Amino acid sequence: MNPAEDYIFNQSEPYRSMMMHLQMIIERTVPEAQLLYKFKIPYYYINGIPFCYCSRSKNYIDLGFAKGQYLTVFPEHLVTANRKVIKSLRYYDLTDIDDVVLVAILRDARAVQN
Repeated sequence: MNPAEDYIFNQSEPYRSMMMHLQMIIERTVPEAQLLYKFKIPYYYINGIPFCYCSRSKNYIDLGFAKGQYLTVFPEHLVTANRKVIKSLRYYDLTDIDDVVLVAILRDARAVQN
């Protein structure tokens, strides 16, 4: 395992299951994304450019998008948290993850990345 996968595997439940589910969806939807360990968190890069990260906060998982300010689909699901560039999806439980919304936002983020 690489350090990013170690980070995910070493999380307590339900965070581990949530992060593993997100990892599966990200890697299936954006297969060219490379999982690295940057800034002490799992961070996906595409062609050496930051794409999205998965971070555990106190009571949720934050899936942040590096170019979030350009995302246009499902804006009601995206959190800015006083950030100008990054927007994120926040998940408090595995059942909070809506795969349809997640895949649509990942595709939008991939299109923005180009």
